[in-house]
Amino acid sequence: MKTLIDPSLIPLLNPKNLLPTRFSTSSPTSIRTFKRFPSSSKTLIVKCSLEERENGGLKNALSGIVDKRVEELLNKEENRVLLDGLNKASQRVEMAKKELAEIERQELEAAQLKNYVNQLESRTSEIAECQREILEARAMVEEAERSLSEKMDGDILEERDGEIDKDEERLESIKAASVSAVIGTLAGLPISLSQVTSSTELILPLAISFISCALFGVTFRYTIRRDLDDIHLKTGVSAAFASVKGLAVLGAGPPLELDIASFLSHAVDSAVYVSENLFIFVFAAVGLDFCFKMRFLSPFPIKKSVSQLR
Repeated sequence: MKTLIDPSLIPLLNPKNLLPTRFSTSSPTSIRTFKRFPSSSKTLIVKCSLEERENGGLKNALSGIVDKRVEELLNKEENRVLLDGLNKASQRVEMAKKELAEIERQELEAAQLKNYVNQLESRTSEIAECQREILEARAMVEEAERSLSEKMDGDILEERDGEIDKDEERLESIKAASVSAVIGTLAGLPISLSQVTSSTELILPLAISFISCALFGVTFRYTIRRDLDDIHLKTGVSAAFASVKGLAVLGAGPPLELDIASFLSHAVDSAVYVSENLFIFVFAAVGLDFCFKMRFLSPFPIKKSVSQLR
């Protein structure tokens, strides 16, 4: 509803009179009409919407009533128990959430630790392989150092004759000659017995075998030196002595005639003589080699320091 108000009368109006002092939904709407006074100023048109003001007041009143009702409900004893239970349940939920987060963190750490352990286990075999290779390399280095040291010692012994103990060398040569002579003579005894008819005839072949085997022992020691595992050198020395002695025996026999029978006879005799002497010198070489291996004899050369340590 529109109301015409004279501007000159507006200051006379009290705003408190426009609103009721106490809200009541049953109060009637009052509309006051002011007379229009003649004036030169413009008329002011005021819209008064009491319905809108009534709706706003109703909302405020309802909210206040609801707030009071809620307070009354909260102040009741049974509702307080429920609220306390709700608060405690909320606290338990928060604690459960924290414990769940802690469990998840521990599971993550356990998974990381397990992964690290698996990596270490996978590298264990690699570490063992590296250690084995290091040990093998160390053994090879030690072997190379030992071989180099022995070679250098041998070279020094060969270059410096003053370091060789000559007295010890003479003694070892006599020992080698004695061993070779005894073994060779015993090995050739059956052969000599088959070639003589009396004991007096046995003296000469035994003496020849004894002397030749003694010379063989000395030569064998100086020839082999420290190459105790060289089988070709050992057999070569034995074959050389056997060939020389066998052909010497053949030369002391009947002269060679220019016919086939004489050639065949000398060839067979030379093979027999060489074989017999080879048998003797091979036995002597085996005996000497055994004495070298068992440290009964010392190979050539012998240093003074070694003799002093003994």
